Amino acid sequence: MQYDVIVIGSGPGGYVAAIRCAQLGLKTAVIEKYSTFGGTCLNVGCIPSKALLDTSEHYHNAAHNFADHGISLDSLKIDVKKMIDRKNDVISQNTAGITFLFKKNKIDSFEGLGSFVDKNTIKIEKEGADAQEIKGKNIIIATGSKPTALPFLPIDKKRIITSTEALQLQEIPKSLIVIGGGVIGLELGSVYARLGSKVSVVEYAKSIIPTMDASLGKELQRVLKKQLGFEFFLGHKVTGATTKGKEVTVTAEDAKGNEVSFQGDYCIVAVGRTAYTEGLGLDKIGIETEERGNKIPVNEHLETSVEGVYAIGDVIKGAMLAHKAEDEGIFVAERIAGQKPHIDYNAIPGVVYTWPEVAAVGQTEEQLKEAGKKYKTGSFSFKASGRAKASGDTDGFVKVLADAETDEVLGVHMIGPRAADMIAEAVMALEYRASAEDIGRICHAHPTYTEAFKEAALAATDNRAIHA
Repeated sequence: MQYDVIVIGSGPGGYVAAIRCAQLGLKTAVIEKYSTFGGTCLNVGCIPSKALLDTSEHYHNAAHNFADHGISLDSLKIDVKKMIDRKNDVISQNTAGITFLFKKNKIDSFEGLGSFVDKNTIKIEKEGADAQEIKGKNIIIATGSKPTALPFLPIDKKRIITSTEALQLQEIPKSLIVIGGGVIGLELGSVYARLGSKVSVVEYAKSIIPTMDASLGKELQRVLKKQLGFEFFLGHKVTGATTKGKEVTVTAEDAKGNEVSFQGDYCIVAVGRTAYTEGLGLDKIGIETEERGNKIPVNEHLETSVEGVYAIGDVIKGAMLAHKAEDEGIFVAERIAGQKPHIDYNAIPGVVYTWPEVAAVGQTEEQLKEAGKKYKTGSFSFKASGRAKASGDTDGFVKVLADAETDEVLGVHMIGPRAADMIAEAVMALEYRASAEDIGRICHAHPTYTEAFKEAALAATDNRAIHA
């Protein structure tokens, strides 16, 4: 079987690449080693975690916030089995959607582990079936990533778990230790804290969400402490973990080098993800992965050192984000078809789906300072937002960073209600090189949360926010 394009992996990068290739008239095949499409994102990542976050948010609001609205509930309880069943149903709906899209676009799919025989031949191996080979003029590697394991901290998948197992717990832990103060750890910690767990976050860095603007981490830490009772142990180096019965003990060194320990029912190890390239047979075509992170080197066209072999998403450099992988999938598909697409990596947003949500795009204040860039800043608090007051979501702010001379928007950082949706306007501003004054002069509907972005832009323009 001969194809124009073979995609290995059906996560957001892989399935989007395949669909775009098919739209462009390329005969396309997808190889997926699991029985369902969608990769980590749809099966054990973005989608199921958001399903649990939504359920836990409803429960938390019912338990703590409904009374403020004059709504009284008696004997409130959470049905964990139903919560997990609903999450699984959401997964099924989404993965079935990918199956439909493949059929609609006449994409052939193969279940099994794909590996290189040569640069144009892929072997597909599935347990209980004979191996088969297919050929392609172009190959796109989109095999994603897996949770990073610490060599001194064995994951037993029972009490010491990764994000994958955390999505399947059949009980609400009384106490939960989260190793890692990044996106995954804080989101999963939020799920169980809202349902009643005592959550302790142990983080090596001196701040949470350390890759984002420092002001966001500081505000999120304050809110999670206040709202959900999170405990944070920053600047702590984890040294090990042991399990005895139903209790996990995590040991660490604090900032002064003192030995400390934490006890909990479960421990989630959320220290990042590692590119998944095992079993691909890259050595057979002369591709070497980078020593740190197992990433596949690519050029500006996302092509590897082997002509006609591309890599996208978590297996290459850059942030491990589903929407980054999707854009890269479309980019490569259009390159193969002879077009000249473009990706501005500076305009790819990052989001943390806690509540309040955290979202950002562009450069942080720390990056601008390090680069010696002259900039101005404007902020607007949701405490001054009429819409936020009406909904009771007044924690957080929007911060706009703009060039001191040209007023061009350089970065937007927000923590507040629906920040994950609001950041799209900021992304557009960066893509079209808007000035802060451009944003300030655009009419925003009232009352909406997005008015906070307008006000922050006005504050950056000439310190002329109206409601601050």
